[in-house]
Amino acid sequence: MNVDALDRIETIRDRLQRNGRVRIAELAVDLGVSEMTIRRDLDLLTDQGVARRIRGGAVATGPQEFITRSREHPRAKAAIGDKLLALVPQSGAIAVDASSTLQRLAARLGTVRDLTIVTNGPETFSALQEHTGVTALLSGGELDHRTGSLVGPLAVRAAHEVLLSRLFVSAAALDPVLGSSEATLADAAVKLAFAATAAETVLAVDSSKLDSRAPARTFAVEDLTFLVTELDPQDARLDPYRDRCEIL
Repeated sequence: MNVDALDRIETIRDRLQRNGRVRIAELAVDLGVSEMTIRRDLDLLTDQGVARRIRGGAVATGPQEFITRSREHPRAKAAIGDKLLALVPQSGAIAVDASSTLQRLAARLGTVRDLTIVTNGPETFSALQEHTGVTALLSGGELDHRTGSLVGPLAVRAAHEVLLSRLFVSAAALDPVLGSSEATLADAAVKLAFAATAAETVLAVDSSKLDSRAPARTFAVEDLTFLVTELDPQDARLDPYRDRCEIL
């Protein structure tokens, strides 16, 4: 790879970090190269775990503020929320992570009888206050302002304290070989701590996160009980994950 190519890739990397996303057509014009060249550059950054390809461009896989994540793929997240409702038990204890996908579930829970829900997401904790029959627990820990989640030793310790029937989590990326992954090691550590006491793990991701990876690994596909997306369960895009967990 020549110096010009290295400089171009660093420019794209900087824009991803600054803006959260890039468009192929805009980069091609600004950098004076073909769209095919930009696609190859984005493929390289995707392989490095820096970017996740979307139609017409790419988004950063690094930490993003909760409000930014909550605005992405609203229809897909709503469809995922509908599917997740059927997996929420009436009683016992579950955990819900700090993702914007799972916050939507917390905001629209139906009637539950006596359910304890622990979360490391302040936004999710707030949404849970609206539901009778729910005892909401906030993990504590250090607020990561980049993601809006509580992380660190206190959050990890709290995650180990509740015996869970199910853990509901999302992910920054999901790869059929590498499994799910997160934008930060700190977020990954809390999710793994929750999983250590959970009888079942439910991973909820929209289809834009399929076949991609982020820096911090979490769950192998075989570790998942359910994989929930907005897609029809028979969609061909889910074939690499089929027969390794239940797909909804």
